[in-house]
Amino acid sequence: RESGDFVPPPECPVFEPSWEEFQDPLGYIAKIRPIAEKSGICKIRPPGDWQPPFAVEVDSFRFTPRIQRLNELEAETRVKLNYLDRIAKFWEIQGSSLKIPNIERRILDLFSLSKVVIEEGGFDIVSKERRWARVAQKLGYPTGRNIGSLLRSHYERIVYPFEVFHAGASLPQTKPKLYDGEEVDREYKPHSIPLRQSVQPSKMSSYGRRANRLQPDPDPTEEDIEKNPELKKLQIYGAGPKMMGLGLVPRNKSIPKKGNTTHPLPSPLGVSGKSRIRCNLRYDPNGDGPCTKMTMRLRRNLSNPQFVDSFVCRMCGRGDEDEKLLLCDGCDDNYHTFCLLPPLTEAPKGNWRCPKCVAECKRPAEAFGFEQATREYTLQSFGEMADTYKADYFNMPVHMVPTELVEKEFWRLVSSIEEDVTVEYGADIHSKEFGSGFPMNNGKKNLSQEEADYACSGWNLNVMPVLEQSVLCHINADISGMKVPWLYVGMVFSAFCWHIEDHWSYSINYLHWGEPKTWYGVPSVAAERLEEVMKKLTPELFESQPDLLHQLVTIMNPNILMSHGVPVVRTNQCAGEFVITFPRAYHSGFNQGYNFAEAVNFCTADWLPAGRSCIEHYRRLRRYCVFSHEELTCKMAACPEKLDLNLAAATHREMFIIVQEERKLRKGLLERGITEAEREAFELLPDDERQCDNCKTTCFLSALACSNCPERLVCLYHTQDLCSCPTDKLYLRYRYTLDELFAMLHRLKVRAEVFDSWANRVKEALEQEEGNKIEHTVLELLNTVLTDTQNCQQTSTELLNKTQTRRMTLAELKALVEKMENLPCVMSQLEDVQVSVHQDWRRDSAPPEQLQALLEQGAGLPVDAPECELLKGLQEQGRWLGEVRQTLGPEGGVMTLAVLRNLMEVGCNVPQSVSVETAMAELQELLTIAERWEEKAQICLEQRQKHPLSTLEAIVNEAQLIPVKLPNILSLQGCLSRAKAWVNDLEEIQNGEHYPCLDDLEGLVAIGRDLPVRMEELRQLELQVASAHSWRDKASKTFLKKSSQHSLLQVREARGGVCVEKKNCGKGNGDNWFHGGCVPFPSLLPSSSGLPTNPLCWWDWDSRFLCPRCQRSRRPRLETILALLVALQRLPVRLPEGEALQCLTERAITWQGRAKEALDTPEIQGALERLQELKQNQSHREGEEEEDGKKGNCVGSLLPLVPSLKGPVIELSLTTRTQLEELQLEGDLLEVSLDQTITIHRVLQAALEPHRHTLRTLILVRDQETSSFSCVCCISLTSLG
Repeated sequence: RESGDFVPPPECPVFEPSWEEFQDPLGYIAKIRPIAEKSGICKIRPPGDWQPPFAVEVDSFRFTPRIQRLNELEAETRVKLNYLDRIAKFWEIQGSSLKIPNIERRILDLFSLSKVVIEEGGFDIVSKERRWARVAQKLGYPTGRNIGSLLRSHYERIVYPFEVFHAGASLPQTKPKLYDGEEVDREYKPHSIPLRQSVQPSKMSSYGRRANRLQPDPDPTEEDIEKNPELKKLQIYGAGPKMMGLGLVPRNKSIPKKGNTTHPLPSPLGVSGKSRIRCNLRYDPNGDGPCTKMTMRLRRNLSNPQFVDSFVCRMCGRGDEDEKLLLCDGCDDNYHTFCLLPPLTEAPKGNWRCPKCVAECKRPAEAFGFEQATREYTLQSFGEMADTYKADYFNMPVHMVPTELVEKEFWRLVSSIEEDVTVEYGADIHSKEFGSGFPMNNGKKNLSQEEADYACSGWNLNVMPVLEQSVLCHINADISGMKVPWLYVGMVFSAFCWHIEDHWSYSINYLHWGEPKTWYGVPSVAAERLEEVMKKLTPELFESQPDLLHQLVTIMNPNILMSHGVPVVRTNQCAGEFVITFPRAYHSGFNQGYNFAEAVNFCTADWLPAGRSCIEHYRRLRRYCVFSHEELTCKMAACPEKLDLNLAAATHREMFIIVQEERKLRKGLLERGITEAEREAFELLPDDERQCDNCKTTCFLSALACSNCPERLVCLYHTQDLCSCPTDKLYLRYRYTLDELFAMLHRLKVRAEVFDSWANRVKEALEQEEGNKIEHTVLELLNTVLTDTQNCQQTSTELLNKTQTRRMTLAELKALVEKMENLPCVMSQLEDVQVSVHQDWRRDSAPPEQLQALLEQGAGLPVDAPECELLKGLQEQGRWLGEVRQTLGPEGGVMTLAVLRNLMEVGCNVPQSVSVETAMAELQELLTIAERWEEKAQICLEQRQKHPLSTLEAIVNEAQLIPVKLPNILSLQGCLSRAKAWVNDLEEIQNGEHYPCLDDLEGLVAIGRDLPVRMEELRQLELQVASAHSWRDKASKTFLKKSSQHSLLQVREARGGVCVEKKNCGKGNGDNWFHGGCVPFPSLLPSSSGLPTNPLCWWDWDSRFLCPRCQRSRRPRLETILALLVALQRLPVRLPEGEALQCLTERAITWQGRAKEALDTPEIQGALERLQELKQNQSHREGEEEEDGKKGNCVGSLLPLVPSLKGPVIELSLTTRTQLEELQLEGDLLEVSLDQTITIHRVLQAALEPHRHTLRTLILVRDQETSSFSCVCCISLTSLG
């Protein structure tokens, strides 16, 4: 069952005692026991006026809580985590880190996978019979997606080597086939279990107990050793490190520190030093400097005749293939990489240990328990922490979080192996040390009258265990937690696990203040069934801890227990309420938030048989007892006159069984020939000196000892396990003789039968005509009781038969019921009279027709009868109650807040009665609840703080249980529907065949932002949209010029025409002319600063000109565009600019290929070589060189060279020229910078006469621009192009 499907168990019984019932706590608990113990737990709401003051000294109260990691509490989850710990440790020792794959967007449950494969017969059978699809189905994966083959791959890769290693199977002698680990690793993603394998926990925090087991301690660096004097000492003194794992790790491993360089020694056997020698530096006391582990071993073993044997594989016994021999860092044994299980493809990095040294993987898991936090809290500081934690977790005020939501989230967290939520719980705080929450009459504080009353109340948890009817009052010692209460300070999710009380006693818990505590209970009849289910589902935990359920550290989902036939109930204990747990009733639960509770045990007379059964159970488990059950029973039997009659009778029954059992056991000793005995006052001995060595039971009535073994002792159930000494050395140590025990039993019988004997005396006295007479006072008392009984019987008969002379008032009726309940006899009419008292106001009163007839009759009387006003009031009452019944009834139609308020207003003017007051209270309660939910919905709709979808669903679902139409709830429900539709639309778009368009996603973002719901999908979608805009902005900056009039799409669109009839401004007179000040002109100089290397090579001048309509962008290089496309591939969004950019790139690459092909022809290659020769061979005139040196970078220095320019310098065939001109025209229209366009332009220019006039004009324009002159000349486009 998924944790999100958690179904709350049914509610436990709830009792509301009257003040009279509340006066006798144990009597009331005995009264409700037949009903309550069927559920295991029950809740008691005290009368409204019973509100004890909180007596803890808040300022001085300090405590240290326990640490609880939620997913380690749940039994099945802990088994999975233990398995992951062990398998991670296995792979870590093998030199690899555990990588857990994800399948169907959830982490693969390796433990469940292993378990299912084993159930199906093992890896070989599952693979041979092709059952992997069935394995996938059992693990809950959908069919038809080839998941079975994935599971096989992951199992064979991760789990199978670990399982084979644990099975202890031998390796095959053949060399296994090696695999490409890098290829296999591509499908794996590192698992997301924080604080376990992937994240190193803080060394200062105790929270990382499990995680520290999975992370090897890093070796200290030289820098660490220099800073730490203790490490420095360990490095210097003694023959080697003094702490585990101490080795020097240089800060730069490739550059050894000066003075620490090691020189590898030649191996006498020719063994490769790479696979054996580890660079863990160790101090050699006999040498001049540090040596490696290898050199130390060589020196140690040189004189050993078996020295050669230490260089052979321990698995196959051979020393060949030495380059694949691994040296164990733990025991110095050698192993071939292919002889290991599993085989290794290469030597692992870091330390490596052999199979003998990884035995810790096979060790059972350590006993689980809670850790103490490192911080001490006050109540205020803990409350601030707890409230902040809950508010941040649920993202809403703590008082607004529904209990159902917290409950579902708790069971989801405890079942998750991925989420590692940690909370703190101030549990089992001793009230004797820190002070009770109830007032105490201990003389330490002056109490007010109110506090003194509560200090003496039987419901005060300091008083209840020592009440006269309680068994525990006969134990002298203050047993913390049983006789002395324990305190509990909780926060959200802090939990108490499945357990039963010590000695199967009762327990009572009172919540002083704070948020509710959620309880789960199982009746005693199902206790063994619960234990069987937990042992069946998690046998791994019980193997290492057979008494796990007594450790209070394990929880299991109630739904799982219920599915296996265990009855479970639940309740939410609010502030001011008690929860009672009955003998051997398993219970668990968690806190909804910050609260303060107090609990204690108590035992009544009916508990004695359960207590004896518990001792037998403890004897089988070999568990220590808190106190001796025999001692407690004998102590009560020793003073029978102090016992309540009921307790005396129960003690007599218990004592009889104990004496008979003791008699049988001592008889067995006599039959063995053990006759020696001595009296022992066991109660004066410490408990650890009178415990049975075998079963750990605390002995009291008797024990068997040996004179040769004085330190040993056994109970009479384990006399065979004492020692092997002769029988004459054994002797009985006893507390009472059998005669003394029978005498105690007799006195108990007399006390228990005192009432029966008195009743017999009365009967005999009444039957005697003469002789012994009883006292007059007793007869008067009997006579009074008899008279009261007769009067009650007569009155109740008249009431039930409606024959009384006058009608009784409600107070008189209640007094009659109370009197009948207190009579010492059974009255058959009592139950019927009680029904009359509790008659429901919903039942019809007098018919309206009858009231109307009486009113009409009264109106006809000659006088004003006062009863007429009363009848009118009754008529109004009946009419109003009828409206209320109709409104609240199943056929009442739609009920609104206005209707409720109107009924309340009318009800205030109706003559009051019990029925009216009850109906008003019900209406008020309904109105208050409805208004509270409306307020919650209003807060959610205001969007000040958006709440998750699950939270709003919980609010709406709970509010829908109220039979009132709430506008805000309906609005919230509409928002939820729109949010779900939004999520569905998003999933439909994202799961389509193509990536969604940016416009669609932006529309969804706009809709999602308007909803008062916090959706994780919206945040992710906003990130996607933001990434798309960022990419588009980057692309725009790459292509567009400053203040460009074109969009990105217009710039990139394909153009096939020639640049004709283009004007830049209206100042020119020709169609193909542009003003120099209106368009950017060629720079003439190359892009790098300085003049051309040979200025006479005029074809290398930058004289190309394209009008603004032909060159609309910056024309980035092709490499820049490809980088943009790569970035676009990472975005799950479709952009029209991206598609246009892809089309442009394809055209550019196609053109580039054609251009390269044209330039690679012999004719063009020859022309290019000719141009290169000319560039190198042509010389300058001396005067020009001097002039060039003076003018430097000035464009005007080119002007004197124009007349001397020569051309054409190369010849091209007509076909080649035409081809190049076509390529140039097409390349000039591409918005991409390509080197081939420049090369083609150079070749075509060199094949023409130099345009001296045009070049002179360009030089003048550029020179005038640098001089800040306004250019007024016009340039012909065709003359330059």
